[in-house]
Amino acid sequence: MVNLYAEAYAQSINDPDKFWGSVAEDCHWYKRWDKVLDDSNKPFYRWFTGGETNTCYNAVDLHVDNGRGDQDAIIYDSPVTDTIIKYTYAELKDQVATFAGVLTAKGVGKGDRVIIYMPMIPEAVFAMLACARIGAVHSVVFGGFAANELATRINDAKPKVIVSTSCGIEVKKVIEYKPLLDEAIDLSDTKPEACIIFQRPQATAKMTVGRDFDWKAEMAVAVAQACVPVKATDPLYILYTSGTTGQPKGVVRDNGGHMVALKWTMSAIYGVNTGDVYWAASDIGWVVGHSYIVYGPLFKGCTTILFEGKPVGTPDAAVFWRVISQHKVKTLFTAPTAFRAIKREDPSALLIKNFDLSCFNYLFLAGERLDPDTLSWAENALKVPVIDHWWQTETGWAIAANCVGLHQFDVKPGSPTKAAPGWNMAVLDPDGNPIGAGDIGAIVAKLPLPPGTLPTLWQNDQRYIDSYLSTFPGYYETADAGFIDQDGYIYVMARTDDIINVAGHRLSTGAMEEVIAGHPDVAECAVMGVEDKLKGQIPLGMMVLNAGVERAYDEVVNEVIALVRNKIGPVAAFKTATIVKRLPKTRSGKILRGTMRAIADKKDYKVPATIDDYTTLDEIEDSLGKIGYGNRA
Repeated sequence: MVNLYAEAYAQSINDPDKFWGSVAEDCHWYKRWDKVLDDSNKPFYRWFTGGETNTCYNAVDLHVDNGRGDQDAIIYDSPVTDTIIKYTYAELKDQVATFAGVLTAKGVGKGDRVIIYMPMIPEAVFAMLACARIGAVHSVVFGGFAANELATRINDAKPKVIVSTSCGIEVKKVIEYKPLLDEAIDLSDTKPEACIIFQRPQATAKMTVGRDFDWKAEMAVAVAQACVPVKATDPLYILYTSGTTGQPKGVVRDNGGHMVALKWTMSAIYGVNTGDVYWAASDIGWVVGHSYIVYGPLFKGCTTILFEGKPVGTPDAAVFWRVISQHKVKTLFTAPTAFRAIKREDPSALLIKNFDLSCFNYLFLAGERLDPDTLSWAENALKVPVIDHWWQTETGWAIAANCVGLHQFDVKPGSPTKAAPGWNMAVLDPDGNPIGAGDIGAIVAKLPLPPGTLPTLWQNDQRYIDSYLSTFPGYYETADAGFIDQDGYIYVMARTDDIINVAGHRLSTGAMEEVIAGHPDVAECAVMGVEDKLKGQIPLGMMVLNAGVERAYDEVVNEVIALVRNKIGPVAAFKTATIVKRLPKTRSGKILRGTMRAIADKKDYKVPATIDDYTTLDEIEDSLGKIGYGNRA
């Protein structure tokens, strides 16, 4: 039997020009490229130099021109507003072309930046695609971000126009965006020439005369715009990710490489094809939303789900099953934390029995480590393959995955399987030397990175080098730690700074979390290394229990401590754990381990702008204080 993955992987590493050049033939080009991989200015590699294309044409117009205009392109499903609206590819083209006319009328052209500050509504997607249509560079900022964080992005991107809305909705709470936007503009040194505001019925934004313009009024008089050819190496978007200095890093994505890579991943990695319904349950403010709510599915001619809701609470823990069943979703991609939330509310997966999921083929999870207990629960509940995969904002698509469209490997719990084609991975010690199979070290990718990844940071080539390329010359530093086993399976155990040193022993907090998550009463957990005068660091565990658990907390804690001792050994020195109502997370579901560690160690910390609920930190401080850590001890 031919192993398509093995063939693709070998060619992608040994002859990347031939591999990616062949993949690129599946896209539309106004002008064919001169070189597939341009390595004339290392380490700033470029893909498809000389080529000209348009991202919006490939995502929208191409399907209309090929006779698929009547197929659904977007299904907007909003349980928070009790709304479902479907847009065909032809209707999507009309909306996007018209809004491109709105932007053009405000002076936006090729290379100009547009900030999009919106929730999960169709108009946000229209705005993204409209920017791509006319060659403008969009920067989506998560709706509801704090004003000062939005201001830093305005100052860095220097947008000509900002597109926003009157409000977002978090479950049942209406969050007014316009006051935050006004404050951010007041705080910023750079001022936009215009703001386009979409008024939602849940709140009406107060408009600033001369600067703010109503979306619907502008659309009514706009002249539809055609797609503008752009260079493959021209920037498509800037997506800001947190920086250690407090100044966010503007990850740049180009047009050509991004289009080629993402379209290929839809079938090769996710197993979907033209006409299939694909759902990434994320937000357009994150890289997952860019890659797999908007661009990837539309490049492939899929129907994509735009979901404005939560895995629990809108209205209950069955909403994912309802969406899959109602819209005939073939593949779902979400974060492990979403499934831990569902599992906590419905531990026996009883709600799933009320829905016909015969359409459903795959569940893909990414965003943080997928613990084996959540993997097992999802497999047993759904009866379909549950695929862990690993990637980052900077990479734009999967570094490692079980590429089900090429060859489906056996699942090894705790591993996102093997490196995806194009990714030449290694594990290095602190001195940059390769280490053996099974040994923990820094996971790195050998340069050049494949197409679709970041070519640099916005207006800051040196910071790109300093942040990602300087620690291990010739490699991209993922800042994740782990190992590669003898079969080539990658195990991402923790962020590099979450490998703790206990009395000279380097231990993975992720391995301890894996053990704790296996306890039947534990819904989710986090382990971080806290300072210890004797051992340097010791692990501290924080746990959230499943709904309905009524046992004594001390009993559960003692069982968990015994589990870690038995599975990892006394060397882990795991002796302290506590139970909390919830763990502090970002809105994308990442647990704020570093923030909790700083609280425990009585160190100053900056509250991330992406935190989901500020009250959680107060609860964590109280919980840590009760066991002798932090300022409230």
